[in-house]
Amino acid sequence: MPAIEPVAITAYASLSASGLGNDALYRSLLENASALGALTLFDLPFSTPVGEISVPLPEIRPALEPYNSRNARVALAALNCAEDGLREALQQAKKNYGSERIGVVIGTSTSGLYETEKAYETLLREQRMPADFHFLTRHAYQATPRFLQLELGLSGPCYAISTACSSAAKAMAAGQRLIGSGVCDAVLVGGVDTLCRLTLRGFRSLDLISPEPCRPMDQNRQGINIGEAAGLLLLEKCPGGQAPPAYLLGVGESSDAYHMSSPHPQGRGAAQAMLTALQMTGIEPDGVDYVNLHATATKINDRVEALAIGEVFGDVVPCSGTKGITGHTLGAAGAIEAIIVLLALRHGFIPGTCGLERLDNDCTCQVLREPIPFRSLQTVMSNSFGFGGNNASMIFSTKTNA
Repeated sequence: MPAIEPVAITAYASLSASGLGNDALYRSLLENASALGALTLFDLPFSTPVGEISVPLPEIRPALEPYNSRNARVALAALNCAEDGLREALQQAKKNYGSERIGVVIGTSTSGLYETEKAYETLLREQRMPADFHFLTRHAYQATPRFLQLELGLSGPCYAISTACSSAAKAMAAGQRLIGSGVCDAVLVGGVDTLCRLTLRGFRSLDLISPEPCRPMDQNRQGINIGEAAGLLLLEKCPGGQAPPAYLLGVGESSDAYHMSSPHPQGRGAAQAMLTALQMTGIEPDGVDYVNLHATATKINDRVEALAIGEVFGDVVPCSGTKGITGHTLGAAGAIEAIIVLLALRHGFIPGTCGLERLDNDCTCQVLREPIPFRSLQTVMSNSFGFGGNNASMIFSTKTNA
């Protein structure tokens, strides 16, 4: 018996280095084509490819100008993507449930940090902070979900989650709990993160930044490439009528707290998150058709995740990691990769692992280099493992009784 009721995923929208909209992301996945390139947003004293968004970003309307940040504008661009239909779905949800019954939970690790960096440049140059800089509406974690709530005219619960690279996945778990507990009928969930100097320099200080396009699970991998993205999804209580395209069945979470930036060497936290996801959804390991790996392309993380996959699934389930396409989008990674697996379910295929040339000798799981058709794909898992042992494994399916 599942420990939590599934929730319907009725709409979702994305923006990443692959482009605006789910179709752009789908094309990159089919082509297994990297969207990584040179950083143009600001200068750095070292070179690394990044997953920078290149499409023009919309302006924030005057009434919400205090929230004007790159993070908010990236979120707004995804929300406004007409082909994805998320804004329209939210407007219909407001009619169905009322604005007070719709929550907003967004994961982020950078929030408006890019704006804060620019503000401090002004401080150093002019000995004053910019007059229009407001910490709570530009930098603070809750700024982006609050902006989205005001933009959409919603009045339900609204908050941010920041647990490093698992932030968006944990936001989805929170959204499911809000619906399951009866607090909300629908929740806008996901993650938004944007490039900033602190993140790139911080990961460089840990010797985790790759000078070349990343190679997840590869024998010669050198580290991560940072990306930016918005992934927004509308969760709703399961309807009594027409079935939605897919469901979030459950999210397994763990916190091994082994180290500030390294996972447990035997992958205990990662394995526990996957096992918890299976237990809470009532699914056996052989009921999962595909696992989207966290696969950051760092030496330790990839090896540990492979160990955990082997413990939970053996070497049978097909796996792949997609950060070679988008870059590691940190607080948005769980949402973008949730959308990736939803696209896989919709179109009947399994993505490849862009950048993988020679599989690491320590990796015994079945990692796909190229995308393959899989018309009967029904139930998938997506992993997001963060600093401090903050781990989350999400299970999605085309059916509620997977």
